Amino acid sequence: MQMFLYILKRILQTIPLLIIVSLISFFIIRLSPVDPLAELKLNPSVSKETLEKETQRLGLDKPIVIQYCKWAKSFIKGNLGVTSNGEQVSTKLKERIPNTLLLTVIVIFMTWITGIPLGILSAVYRGTPFDRIMTVLTGIGMAIPSFFFAVLLLIFAVKTGWFPIGGLTSSNFQEMTLLAKIADISKHLVLPVTVLFTISLAGLQRQMRANLLDVLDSDYVKFARAKGLSEFKVIFKHALRNAVNPLITLLGFEFAGLLSGAALTEYVFQYPGLGRLILEGVLRSDINLVMASLMMGAIMLIAGNLLADILLIITDPRIRGEQA
Repeated sequence: MQMFLYILKRILQTIPLLIIVSLISFFIIRLSPVDPLAELKLNPSVSKETLEKETQRLGLDKPIVIQYCKWAKSFIKGNLGVTSNGEQVSTKLKERIPNTLLLTVIVIFMTWITGIPLGILSAVYRGTPFDRIMTVLTGIGMAIPSFFFAVLLLIFAVKTGWFPIGGLTSSNFQEMTLLAKIADISKHLVLPVTVLFTISLAGLQRQMRANLLDVLDSDYVKFARAKGLSEFKVIFKHALRNAVNPLITLLGFEFAGLLSGAALTEYVFQYPGLGRLILEGVLRSDINLVMASLMMGAIMLIAGNLLADILLIITDPRIRGEQA
């Protein structure tokens, strides 16, 4: 019950944040000189009735404050309007959000199951050749831009033909068996996952190493060693828990970081994700698409932070005591 009340409290606290994000985004877009319905007006497949509905929904003939209120009201109702191509924004989001979540979850899972052990080994074997090699590799991973790395892998895929160079599925995907579909999606995910995993791994491994080294120098760890405990117990029973806690806090920000980093990566590989959708919307000045995508990105960030808070309560008894 106490956990439920805490989650409810955190959700209520996010409402003002979402309002602020939507206000800033909406006013920046609407204060630009671009007509938000310009693309719709140039599209011959869009009927006059659709244009009139969008004009009325956004209140384009009203002051900008009224426009925001109209947009917010329709957003809460689930009416996200249409894109510049005449498609329903809600339909586009339903197509793209699962793809972005799939990519993000895979990258975060792979980063954590790889970065945490590598960070621990680098801290335990500090100053050894292994630690120096990891320092060099993570330095390269942090320095290389995601866009540049994605282009390099794209060229590699084109030259070798080993991996698909765009999309999430092949043209004959619907005709495949279940196992073949899984294999096809996995093959399409290799390149974007490699780009995001490499860059995310570098930061996490270094953070884990620094946290553990700091904890290993603390007094209570020295006392545990003085009591004659084995190095394994000292590291994994006493030091590791406190070293991991700061990383759990950063978990929520990984969703936002991956979303922004994935935008260019998705664009290079033509991956049908939310980041690419935002970029396409910005390039077309599509207010409905951009606003809805930005709000979904903000919700993903908030959900990630909420998950991190819950994990902290579970792993750290001190925080559980504060919530009691």
